Amino acid sequence: MENFIILYRKYLLITLLIASILAYLAYQPLIRLVDVTAAPIDYGILSAVLVAAVAVLSFVQLCLWVLHRHWPFLGEYAAEHFERNFKSLLSWQKVGLYLGFFLALLYAFVIALGALL
Repeated sequence: MENFIILYRKYLLITLLIASILAYLAYQPLIRLVDVTAAPIDYGILSAVLVAAVAVLSFVQLCLWVLHRHWPFLGEYAAEHFERNFKSLLSWQKVGLYLGFFLALLYAFVIALGALL
């Protein structure tokens, strides 16, 4: 059971990315089964949510790959020591660090998405 949990945590983002891509590809035929009158070209709001999920998961996976590829020391630190050091922080420091990382990732994602559009 412990090995399963380790593998689950290690491959969670890849699994979510693959599941999002498969859900995006399967959406059109499945919606036609539910509603025959649904227009196949009009993907609707659900496809926008799926595209956003695929974009976010792709961006996070790319960030992790760049981290491990170009800064192996930081990748090793994140995998081995970050959780222990994070648990030793005070609660307000944890919240500040979490929100700082989230905000930085959100801004980077918006800037990268803006550069693509």
